[in-house]
Amino acid sequence: MALTREMLERLTDRSTDIVVGTDRRGRVVYYNDGASKSLGYTSDEVLGTFVGNIYPSVDEARRVMAAMRSDAHDGPGIVESLQTTYVAKDGEEIPVAISGTLLFDDEGNQNGTIGYAKDLREILRKDQLATLGEVGIGLSHEINNPLAVILNQVELLETEIFNLAGERDCSVEDERLDAIRREVARISEILERLGEMVQSDTYETVNYVGPARMIDLRRDEARKRKRDERLGGLHILVVDDDAGICSSLKEILEADGCEVRTASDGVEALACIEAAHFDLMLSDVVMPNMDGHELYLHVQEQHPELPVLMMTAFHYDKDHIIKRSRLKGLEGVIFKKPVDPTRLRDVIVETVRKRENDNKPR
Repeated sequence: MALTREMLERLTDRSTDIVVGTDRRGRVVYYNDGASKSLGYTSDEVLGTFVGNIYPSVDEARRVMAAMRSDAHDGPGIVESLQTTYVAKDGEEIPVAISGTLLFDDEGNQNGTIGYAKDLREILRKDQLATLGEVGIGLSHEINNPLAVILNQVELLETEIFNLAGERDCSVEDERLDAIRREVARISEILERLGEMVQSDTYETVNYVGPARMIDLRRDEARKRKRDERLGGLHILVVDDDAGICSSLKEILEADGCEVRTASDGVEALACIEAAHFDLMLSDVVMPNMDGHELYLHVQEQHPELPVLMMTAFHYDKDHIIKRSRLKGLEGVIFKKPVDPTRLRDVIVETVRKRENDNKPR
């Protein structure tokens, strides 16, 4: 059975491709269901308007028209799989490949165009996944071995430091070695996440700067974890001379709706407290310029209403910073680094609520 013109028109109307026809002045005279679904505009919104409105710019629309008229592509009046971009109603730019032709009347005069555009988003996504797979395999191979060497050397270095230190305090050196281990573990987790993406053929992106986006390499459980509403709106000050600790704790707490400021030592922390209100301070024990005990004493004297929690990477408290702080009234839990996020959230809530109850008029 031969296909009639009516049947071909119905097929074109229902095609999932974007099909747009124009008259010789560039006004849209045909706009199918696939175009409406992909671009978001209804036929009434598009028919009779200039076709350049669905391109990022008039210049891009003119480039496509020039390609149709040129002999340099697929012959005069024809283009096949010409890549360009349409702009949807919501502003999303959609990469497409147009196969189109000029239309002529019975006398050979050009009276319009017809173009079939293939949405390339899914195709490009699969290409990106293939590239991601190659990158992931390469990174895992090239980085995991050096990471293992680094960890082995850290173990040897730690033993050497302990032997050389004897009775002397080597807690600062221990903390630095622990920081190296944490960052190595973080790199390993990112590589593992890349491998999971390659296996599952899926990935997600997040905002980076402005319209730019980047692949989200956080673990699924981290992305899908339900926000702890108990922490929403709390203002937290994190004090630590380790920038990595400050950054990771800030990220954890902000994900639960906290407003977080960071300070690299006690002096900077006191300046932050003078400049803004905080519901709680989470401070390292050993820091340059002013240790956790000195910072606690200043806070207790000048801002006794501010709850303080402390954290340490040390296996022992040679300078008795924790003990001296407890004797001066410190009630907060001492966290051993790396800090357990779940326990941290619970203790923050308990500490803030206790302070609020203590401050209620009786």
